[in-house]
Amino acid sequence: MTEMEGNLQRPVKDSDLEQPLLLIGNPNNRRTLGLQEARQRIDLQPALVLPYARLLKTWRRGGTMADAVQQCLVGRGITHMQREPWISSPASMSYANHGSVNGVKRIPLIRIDAPGEEWEVERELLFLGAVTDVSPLIDGLSAGIIPAEQTLTLEQEWGRIYAPNQWFRGWKACLERVRYEALEYWPNARFMNDPDDIAIMFDKRKCQQHLSAHGVHVPSTLQSSEPIRNYVDLRTAMTTAGMNRVFVKLACGSGASGVVAYQINPRTGAEIAITTVGMEQIQGNLIFYNEGRMRRYTHTSEISALMDWLCAEGAQIERWMAKASLGSSVFDIRQLVAGGQAGHAIVRLSQTPITNLHLRNERLLPAEAGLDEQQMEGVQTAAKAAMAAFPNSWSAGIDVMLSGGTEPRAYILDVNPFGDLLYRVQHNGLGTYEWEMELLRKEPYNHD
Repeated sequence: MTEMEGNLQRPVKDSDLEQPLLLIGNPNNRRTLGLQEARQRIDLQPALVLPYARLLKTWRRGGTMADAVQQCLVGRGITHMQREPWISSPASMSYANHGSVNGVKRIPLIRIDAPGEEWEVERELLFLGAVTDVSPLIDGLSAGIIPAEQTLTLEQEWGRIYAPNQWFRGWKACLERVRYEALEYWPNARFMNDPDDIAIMFDKRKCQQHLSAHGVHVPSTLQSSEPIRNYVDLRTAMTTAGMNRVFVKLACGSGASGVVAYQINPRTGAEIAITTVGMEQIQGNLIFYNEGRMRRYTHTSEISALMDWLCAEGAQIERWMAKASLGSSVFDIRQLVAGGQAGHAIVRLSQTPITNLHLRNERLLPAEAGLDEQQMEGVQTAAKAAMAAFPNSWSAGIDVMLSGGTEPRAYILDVNPFGDLLYRVQHNGLGTYEWEMELLRKEPYNHD
């Protein structure tokens, strides 16, 4: 009896009916490990991990996503031969073919996770951005460019922000190709979050425009009859609009990277920019980096250099609205939404305008922060409305602010397609990944 005949004759187990999960991410980082541990805890088969580095290298060498998946399956089979306990055999995880196991079609659910935290992937995306004809975030060619032949040999300088416009071109090209090749190979495959939606969520300008078009409350964008290309244009637009406080955000930044809270005193002309972005002259070139702590710039020469760079790379510029406060701190809420349900929530408090938790800001549960049921209902309603604006996507961490005053209104600040990495918080007794995997297991899946 052949191995295939044996597989066809053995009984169908529950795991055979389980929809396989193909995870495109970086192996062994906290996201991948957390997801795999969650699946193990609730008795789901481990996801097959397609590393970004393998996928991007395969493309650069002329291969396809299917080739990269096959390479992963070969590696998985070798691991199984070495009797690693957490691996299923390739025969029972038939990802990379159009057939079935025991008559059950094995169409994967595809989760695209964050590409960050791995330098090799950063370089590959910069390379892809250099060689791909994708419309840039801005008109013109004022953004920084690293030639393709230099990208793959770049030495990592911790914290440095490398050509973000070019990186985003590469990331967008990656998403487009993943979508095209996955649906070409598995026409009925589902994405947890649609690649086209992820690209919109990642571009803060397009995301806020998209949300506004769907009736979701967002901070108003600084309007200008001409593109805002530099500091002078920014000051002119702010004066014309009568807007003295704005957030200037790197359009494709994440984790507070490239976010500046900028304020002008209309009476004295004094200005201040609060940000995590540091600047340094190296061999005649001004470089920008994430410092991991707040910086305050008050000199026009520094502020103008910072704004010139942000506007050249592509920036979302919006009204700096007063957030609700708790004591001496302002706060906003990261609300996880999955499958149309509002789950885990964390309140982020800061004595600066930027609340991201990795900046050593304080975190509380909503009840600990004193948020009542009515306030949280407003937060959850706004977050679910934002998620509903992306009907082809399933899960995101939604950043919500409540305005100050006696009748606070919820506004959406950001939609993070990878915003489900939340520590030390549970919903219905489950962590974020466990909760999401349980929801997915309960969703009907058509095997026909």
